[in-house]
Amino acid sequence: MMARTRRPQSGFTLVELILVIVIGAVLAATLAVFLRPAVDSWLSMRTRAELSYQATGALRRMRDEIRSAVPNSIRTPGPQCIELVPTLAGARLRRAEDTEVAGTMPLDTSTTTTQFDVLTPFAVTPAPGDYVVIDNQNPGDVYSGANRAHITAVGAATAGALRLTVDPTDFPPGYQGNRVVLVSGARRSVFYVCEGADGTLDASGNGKGVLTRLTRDFVASYPAACPSAASGDVLATSVRSCRFVYDPSQGATQQSGFVSMQIALTRSGESASLVVGAHVSNVP
Repeated sequence: MMARTRRPQSGFTLVELILVIVIGAVLAATLAVFLRPAVDSWLSMRTRAELSYQATGALRRMRDEIRSAVPNSIRTPGPQCIELVPTLAGARLRRAEDTEVAGTMPLDTSTTTTQFDVLTPFAVTPAPGDYVVIDNQNPGDVYSGANRAHITAVGAATAGALRLTVDPTDFPPGYQGNRVVLVSGARRSVFYVCEGADGTLDASGNGKGVLTRLTRDFVASYPAACPSAASGDVLATSVRSCRFVYDPSQGATQQSGFVSMQIALTRSGESASLVVGAHVSNVP
């Protein structure tokens, strides 16, 4: 019987293993040198995009409510907060009786008002508990209730869109316009408060402030300072700085105001800044 010849076992030599380790280390170092900056750049771009999106959404919401606020209702006790009374809709009210249709109910500002007709429909149907505001010339009027009436009933008008029944109210006498705005009974006064944004960063490179939307009841007195917004809805975090400036009479007349809104967000050392302006109609 012939003996079988045993073949030598195949495998890697020690030199080959060392070469593989060296080549792998060179490749890893190369990838780290060329890919790490690209990955870091992508992460930075993503962070800035997220901050920009957050800032844009927050200021857009502020802008929309400012534009639709009750005329002359904006109050700014400080550069980091702004108060306003948002409206649900507006309409035209009846100022005189219809000479051809009996039973119409005009607004008579010379006496206490309990009912009046609205000629055009509101975009949002009024409900008992909501408020109507007429002829708001001064910021304090709508907050004190001098020209604000609580709706108790909504019915059909003889000639027009609606007949509103309100708590007995003495609206400003001599009002010659015919505009009425509707304010939600649940969403009365709105405060936008930028709290904790002092321009500095925490140990992680994040802004320390929060932009909050706070809903509260009407307060007649002009606010002396920005309120605490602990119970409000958070619109933006990592706020490094913010500034809200209101000019109630921009231009040649006092019928157009302007609000400038500035906000800067910083997270992990990356920042996004945004400035948005909003024109305000102050014609009651």
